[in-house]
Amino acid sequence: MERQSELKCIHSTVLSKNGKPFVSVMFERGNDRAEGTVPDCVITKSEGFTEEEIEELEDYMKAQRKEIIENAKRISDIRRLLS
Repeated sequence: MERQSELKCIHSTVLSKNGKPFVSVMFERGNDRAEGTVPDCVITKSEGFTEEEIEELEDYMKAQRKEIIENAKRISDIRRLLS
């Protein structure tokens, strides 16, 4: 029986593109990868995830949007203090 790998979620600090702030979010499960952004909550790149799983990842980002943004801001603040 094959054991399914644990799904990991990591995110960046607050980034900016064309003056618009966002947080880059990456999901990893074994060799499967998916990348998305918050606050848009859209998966922009995916390898190994099904369409249904991608929808679930987008739903997760929507549900956790506030926490992801707050954590990214804290990381950004800490990095400013250390620089």
